Amino acid sequence: MSRPRPAGATTWQPSQFLSIRDLTPAELETCLDLAAAMKVARATGTQHAAPLAGRHIALLFDKPSLRTRSTFTIAVRELGGDVLEPVGDVALGGRETIEDVARNLDRWVFGVVIRTFGQDRLRRFAAAAPSLRVVNALTDEEHPCQALADVQTMIERWGGVRGKTIAFVGDGNNVAASLAHAVSMLGGTVVVASPKGYELPERVRQDVASIARLGGGIRVTNDPVEAVSRAHAVYTDVWASMGQEGEAADRRRIFQPYQVNAALMAHASKDALFMHCLPAHRGDEVTDEVMDSPASVVFDQSENRLHSQKALLALLASS
Repeated sequence: MSRPRPAGATTWQPSQFLSIRDLTPAELETCLDLAAAMKVARATGTQHAAPLAGRHIALLFDKPSLRTRSTFTIAVRELGGDVLEPVGDVALGGRETIEDVARNLDRWVFGVVIRTFGQDRLRRFAAAAPSLRVVNALTDEEHPCQALADVQTMIERWGGVRGKTIAFVGDGNNVAASLAHAVSMLGGTVVVASPKGYELPERVRQDVASIARLGGGIRVTNDPVEAVSRAHAVYTDVWASMGQEGEAADRRRIFQPYQVNAALMAHASKDALFMHCLPAHRGDEVTDEVMDSPASVVFDQSENRLHSQKALLALLASS
């Protein structure tokens, strides 16, 4: 959970990153500021710091990945470190307990990036090896690294998130949860529109209420037009996430009224952004017309996964 920052403390203290809620507002802003600086440094070829020099980061992935694996691998190497990638059947408790995997890696590596199923698996790993820098690269409940890149992208376009409204249209999933955590902490509002039975969980709404500041917050609705009306950005995600492939046909029918198309975007603010965490199922949750429009910042979000995660790793190395 979010915690008050002691008087005189620096703007970064966490040694693990399991949730956006592990950060104070000051720590979130510190990470975003560093990400912006690192993006400029990389573009101008002026990178020098190597806080991971001589250190190894293990990537433990239960789920497939393009953006997460690629960006973390590049980030670790550009920070001077090396990447270890145990094969999937030995990575997270396939042959031994999650706790024993953590205790072994604790003897060899500096940090671990985990992409897995339940958040409880992540917490078990982190608790078993508290000296390891553990990063949540996606669980069924939260996707905090994506949220870092999302708000970095918004700040690049708007200068800040305070007072902005982001409509999330679709399943009230892990991406929506972490987006709401980050945006509300920075003073923005997320409006989540989902079909009945697929709404953002009540616990997430309560979490947001406890960390929202500067007028930020969250609203939920079953009406996509209501959510999008006058929104500054419209965000969507796939209708069937990893592990839900067997529900794909039913979900396509249920979520069809929630497709982000030109007609729905017309209800948003004039210069509204279109956002997506990718991969996109074009023709389902979003049309090509919107995905490839000038409003789309989806590949900016994808690029910013590198910079925000690189900043995160650098800060964890300093803690």
